[in-house]
Amino acid sequence: MTIRVRRARHRFALIAVPVVIGALVAGCGARPETGDGRSTGVAPTPGTYVAGGTIEYGHEQEPPCAHGGWVQNAYLARQYLDNLVSLDDEGKAVPWLARSWEISPDRRTYTFHLKPGVKFTDGTDLDAEAVKKNFDAYLTSASPNGTAVAYIGQYYSHGEVIDANTYALHLKSPYTPLLTVLTQGYFGIQSPTALARGPKANCSAPVGSGPFILQRWDRNRSITFVRNPNYSSPPANAKNRGPAYVDKVVWKFLKDPVLRYGSLTSGSSDVIYNVPAINWASATREYQTRQYVTPGRPNAITLNAAHAPFDDVRVRQAFATAADRKRAVETAYLGVVPYNGNGALSQSTPDYDSGAGDYPYDPKRAAALLDAAGWTGRDTDGIRTRDGRRLTARVVYAADAIIGPEGAAILQNVAYQARQVGFDIRLTPATQSEYFGGNYAKADTYDAYVGYWTSPIPGLLYINWRQRLDDNPNPHNTAYYNDPTLQSTIEQANASENPDEQRALYGRAQRLIGDKALSVGLYTQTTSIASRPDLHDVWIEKSQGEPVFSDARFVR
Repeated sequence: MTIRVRRARHRFALIAVPVVIGALVAGCGARPETGDGRSTGVAPTPGTYVAGGTIEYGHEQEPPCAHGGWVQNAYLARQYLDNLVSLDDEGKAVPWLARSWEISPDRRTYTFHLKPGVKFTDGTDLDAEAVKKNFDAYLTSASPNGTAVAYIGQYYSHGEVIDANTYALHLKSPYTPLLTVLTQGYFGIQSPTALARGPKANCSAPVGSGPFILQRWDRNRSITFVRNPNYSSPPANAKNRGPAYVDKVVWKFLKDPVLRYGSLTSGSSDVIYNVPAINWASATREYQTRQYVTPGRPNAITLNAAHAPFDDVRVRQAFATAADRKRAVETAYLGVVPYNGNGALSQSTPDYDSGAGDYPYDPKRAAALLDAAGWTGRDTDGIRTRDGRRLTARVVYAADAIIGPEGAAILQNVAYQARQVGFDIRLTPATQSEYFGGNYAKADTYDAYVGYWTSPIPGLLYINWRQRLDDNPNPHNTAYYNDPTLQSTIEQANASENPDEQRALYGRAQRLIGDKALSVGLYTQTTSIASRPDLHDVWIEKSQGEPVFSDARFVR
């Protein structure tokens, strides 16, 4: 039977997100009671499950390719790719394509035993050779999936086919987070036959073995996923052990938050992503809602230590204390999205240190720090000067891609308050293509850089803070801050198999970053969804907050 989506004919008005400059007002919304992906809205509608139907899903960002190194790529990958392992609700790696695995005594070899008989949707066998070809492809310098390289490129030695259903991954040195890392969509296994077509073909028409097949991509509009009728390899933490219940998922790109929420209220979408803060309270009264505070690194302002003004730790600390960031976040997000002062890790990340880098609002301290750093003059605009130079900083952010309307309001508040102590903060909105295309990759193109990084492991610190060296470059260290002690501390944590030692080492690394005021935290990256009550079992995956539709079905 075909499920028809009810469509209301009323129009909905545009609602501007207010940008609050100067004095901040108290938030007026209610933060969800949970941030773990459980339901916070109305109960599912009781009824009889029906087969088939089309889920109309309103998403936010459209990546340039279906597979790659941005979390938006991972959201798509979850629909059509399978991974070796999955992450359950307790944060434990559980079987998926790999039925089981062993770790060698020296912790440098992981041997995965694959489910037999799995095929990609183009008919290619999903065997150990296919897994090896995927890892070899992902971990080359020419790979479009730079995130895979960032995670395990420094550790990966080689892959080995033991037999048709046994694959061994060899490391150069122990890397305790490996299994959790492999739960992310960046490590989904693609058909090697399809990969051989080259990056261009795989950009818009990749082939996996997952519950859905990417049937069509209408650029700037939607992607249509159709049910894989032969699906037989769900992860251990899935509810549905066979093919998806629905026929299709139409993944619509609705960047405008008002239009996206309006598509839910009008009936043109069954479920949407990233519920606007202003609509959260009403959504919880009318729809099933879930919110998941994604682990990793929060949205933060990374300060470029390679040149003035933020090459001086006192200036960085002054900037960190110059604005009431907590209140700015609470005001812009109406209390729905949490403030995260620690700029190194998000509060939902294992081994998060709540005291690291949380500089309280203190304009008097900021002024004293700037005085001590020699920025004692003032020009006619009230901006501090030193040796005839204004205290100016260019803050680059990806407008409407990384930073939405609420985030932009927060940055404007931070810039305004920093100006009161003498900073000239120049916000520089970048397009998605500029931000990801390398326009701001060099040290001299920005003074501060805004972004986040979703990750289920505190070992993410290694990606963001490994040194940038001529013989071993690290483009993800956007602070251009080289500290061998910091790198060694994170490496020790990644190698340790003692949880207490890991926690202590990751905590020490966060405090090193915080004490130097290298990354100024703002708010968590958060997945929220709202769905119609008659659509059951849409859930949020734990490694990166991806919505999962393979278990979902309608009732009547």
